[in-house]
Amino acid sequence: MPELTEIRWHARAGQGAKTASQLLALALLRSGRSVQAFPEYGPERRGAPLRAYTRVSDRPIRRHDAIEHPDLVVVLEPSLVGEANIDEGLTEEGLILVDAEEAPAGLAGRRVRCIPASRLAAQRGSSFGNLVMVGAVAATLGEPPLEEVQEAAVELLGGKLAADDLRGAVEEGYRWVA
Repeated sequence: MPELTEIRWHARAGQGAKTASQLLALALLRSGRSVQAFPEYGPERRGAPLRAYTRVSDRPIRRHDAIEHPDLVVVLEPSLVGEANIDEGLTEEGLILVDAEEAPAGLAGRRVRCIPASRLAAQRGSSFGNLVMVGAVAATLGEPPLEEVQEAAVELLGGKLAADDLRGAVEEGYRWVA
């Protein structure tokens, strides 16, 4: 992994991008990495487009600005491709992970990997597409280990949701990529 990896998450408010960004950061922190995770809201209403960010490094992170040149873009809502400049500033080697069965036409010419996270979550009887995508991101990055991500999910959300469901959702995305 490079010295600094920057991840930008795109979703609609209520889809869990802020939670996903924080969960990944928590798991990476537990693995000994320096991290940042923060959201950026437009209009604060359910369904409005939002961005969340995750930075990870081996060194302390001194920057506190929005990520303008992400190495990885994670899209939880594929309908945003046409309206939110998903690939804006993406590095040349950058990758876009999309919660979709197939790549949206608006991303032609970009490195795109589709993870059917919403479908995989629904097959498990849940709506944890964001957690499936966190597992996929961890597998794509090659860190943190699956177990760290699962335990971070339980720590962050275990008071609200069943631990086995959380672990299963993360594993579903991880295994899809791995």
